[in-house]
Amino acid sequence: ALRARRSADNARVQRATELAEAEAQRAATAIAEERLRIAQELHDVVAHSISVIAVQAGVGAHFLETNTAETRAALDAINRTSRNTLNELRRLLGVLRGDDGVRSHAPAPTLSDLPVLVAQMKELGLPITVEVEGESSDDRRAVEMSAYRVVQEALTNVIKHAGVTTAVDIRITNRPDALRVEITDDGRGAGASSTPSLPSGRHGLIGIRERVDVWGGTMTAGPRAGGGYAVVAEFPLDGGS
Repeated sequence: ALRARRSADNARVQRATELAEAEAQRAATAIAEERLRIAQELHDVVAHSISVIAVQAGVGAHFLETNTAETRAALDAINRTSRNTLNELRRLLGVLRGDDGVRSHAPAPTLSDLPVLVAQMKELGLPITVEVEGESSDDRRAVEMSAYRVVQEALTNVIKHAGVTTAVDIRITNRPDALRVEITDDGRGAGASSTPSLPSGRHGLIGIRERVDVWGGTMTAGPRAGGGYAVVAEFPLDGGS
């Protein structure tokens, strides 16, 4: 009987150890996933905002001596973008500093915030049209966060590589079974040659693909047959027939 009790005790200890190890592994995985998410957020926020600031600084320098109104508008845009970037960075760094388990609950932008992003891009001179098909819903908020970042990164790439006078079309399609985001441009803008080349890494499109992969979706990016560039991402959703 004593041996049986000891055997049972050992089994319970072994089981408890295995459960603790499994929980530790789950925690480590969650931390790694959170770090990746934050790294993607940091890239999206910083790359987009610095691109905007760089373009506006070039505009301000160009009109410094000849057009006070244009210079003031460019400086105002730099000031506004810088402040917004600092707020976003504080939000993300607050998550990183949350050692006590308390996280920042400032909402991340979704497709409902797209008009603000589009307005910011139009201030730079980027001609943008937006077409939305179908209705969104509250239960799509999580996937719409990823979709928003796809649009943001695609617009950042347009600024970097095609210039701020390049016409851009954004098409959002809401279906019961999927959310589709398509961003196309018509090629180099008329004034692109006067825009200084901005540095670019490979993390942008990689980040887009990773965001889409998390949802089991598909993503394509590349030159269009008729000129220009296209980024298309499709996120599958529950609820399709």
